[in-house]
Amino acid sequence: MAKKKITLEDLAGMIAKGFNENTEQHRQILGILDKHAVMLVDHSERLKRIEKKLEGIVYRNEFEELKARVEEIEKILAMKKK
Repeated sequence: MAKKKITLEDLAGMIAKGFNENTEQHRQILGILDKHAVMLVDHSERLKRIEKKLEGIVYRNEFEELKARVEEIEKILAMKKK
């Protein structure tokens, strides 16, 4: 099989073609990243709103602990009334 001679112009053309293909791929990737960045900002804002709504809300385990303590105090007070 005979080898084809490659000129500098051929080589330059191949390199330019590779750069152009990479540039297009980078544009596509950046477009995808931009869309995801917008989604992340939207989710971040949504989480901030949810956190704000949850401020001051007592967690279930905290509620159960307080409930048990109040019940214990009520028992003690009921025994003292007798």
